[in-house]
Amino acid sequence: MFSSAGELTPRDVAIQLLARREYSRAELARKLQQKSFQSDDIADCLDTLIEQQLQSDERFAESFIRSRILRGQGVIRIKGELRQRGVDQETLRSAFAAVEEHEAIDWFELARDTLARRFTTPGETPKERAKRERFLAARGFDFEQIRYALSCL
Repeated sequence: MFSSAGELTPRDVAIQLLARREYSRAELARKLQQKSFQSDDIADCLDTLIEQQLQSDERFAESFIRSRILRGQGVIRIKGELRQRGVDQETLRSAFAAVEEHEAIDWFELARDTLARRFTTPGETPKERAKRERFLAARGFDFEQIRYALSCL
């Protein structure tokens, strides 16, 4: 587990991180750079981890999407956060398709449930309605999903 000098290798650090949760390749690279490993060593390490199926951006994205759905977040916000974590567009698309198919996600119902957990009425005044709209928009729901959720309260 230790190199001959008694220091951790990039692989050791990456395995320790992956033991706690899934990481995207970009996140792992960033963490390893913070530990002052050489770029070539980091790239070789990450390529090996991918070959050994110890790291997978697809698996990371699917896990991330599921966790964010449980938090009541919408597509727009989830996609934005995945992009920030270095997940490419194709991986993002396939991960969403896999999760939506496997979990039978209805984004309109998720928006309704998320709103209902926070508010009991659609709002009596335009100001109150706007507050609910902003709440759902910040959660990453689109206009149609917001309209649907408000119409259900």
